[in-house]
Amino acid sequence: MSSFTRSLWQGIAAVALVGTLAMSQASAQTTPAAPAAPAAAPATTDPMAAPAPTDPNAAAAVPAAEAAPAAAPATDTAEVSNPYGLEALWSQGDFVARGILVILVIMSMGSWFILLTRLWDQQVVFNHAKTATNGFWNAANLREGLTKLEKNSAFRAIVEEGLKAAEHHEGKLTDQIALTDWITTSLQRTTNDVQSTLQKGLPFLAAVASSSPFVGLLGTVWGIYHALVAIGIAGQASIDKVAGPVGEALIMTAIGLAVAIPAVLGYNWLVSRNKVVLETVRNFAADVHAVLLSGNKKVARS
Repeated sequence: MSSFTRSLWQGIAAVALVGTLAMSQASAQTTPAAPAAPAAAPATTDPMAAPAPTDPNAAAAVPAAEAAPAAAPATDTAEVSNPYGLEALWSQGDFVARGILVILVIMSMGSWFILLTRLWDQQVVFNHAKTATNGFWNAANLREGLTKLEKNSAFRAIVEEGLKAAEHHEGKLTDQIALTDWITTSLQRTTNDVQSTLQKGLPFLAAVASSSPFVGLLGTVWGIYHALVAIGIAGQASIDKVAGPVGEALIMTAIGLAVAIPAVLGYNWLVSRNKVVLETVRNFAADVHAVLLSGNKKVARS
C-alpha cells in the first residue's frame, strides 16, 4: 500500500475519533443526570482497517430514554384549600373585620326574624277575617256573634271594646263626651293596637335595609387599606400581596348587599300587606260602630 493511501486512512480515523469525543461531551453537558457515554474505541494501528461508524442519534437516544421517567409529573391528589375565602377572612382578619362581619350577621338574622314573624301575624289576621266574614254577621246580635270569633282575634277585641264602651258610658269625665264619640274613640284605640302589633320591627327592618350596604362598604374600605399596607411593606404590587385583602373587601361588599336586598324587599312587602290588613280591620270596626249606634239599647239588654 502506498504512503498516500496509508496517510488518508489515518486522517479519516483521527477525524472520526475527534467527532465521537465531541458528541459524547455535548450529550453529557445537556443531560447531567444521565450516565456518561461510553468512550469510543481507540483507532486501529492498522492503516488498512476502516474506522467503526458512529451513530449520533443512537448516542443521544440513550440518555433521553433514561431521563424520561424523571420528567413525568407526579400525580398530586391533595385537596387545595382556598386561602382567600370566608374561612380565611375570619381566621386572618383583625378585630375590625370580625366585628363588621358579626354586625352584618346580626342584621341579617334580625331582619329575617322580623320578616317571618310579621308575615305570620298578618296571615293570622287574614284567617280571622275570614271567620268574621262567614260567621259573625249571621248572628242575631253582637254578643252572639262574639262567641263565634277566636279568643285571640283582633276582631273579637274590637267587638268587646265596642260593647264595653256602649254599656259603661259613665263617670264624671266621660259623661261630658257624647256616646258616639266615646264609642268611636274606643274602637279607634283597638284598631291602633292592631296596627302597632303589625308594625313591630319594621323600623329595624328599614334601618337594616338602608345601613347594611354602608356597613359592608366600611369592611371594603378596611380591606383596601390592608392591601395598600401590604403593597407598601412588600415594595411591589404582586398578586400574592394584595389578593387576600382585596378578596376580604369584596366579600364584605357581597355580604352587605346580601343583607340589604332581602331587608328592602321584605320591608316593602310587609308595608303593602299591612295596608290590606288594616283596611280590613278598619272596615270591620266601622260596621261594628254602626251597629252599636243604631241599636245600642237593644245590644245592652242582650
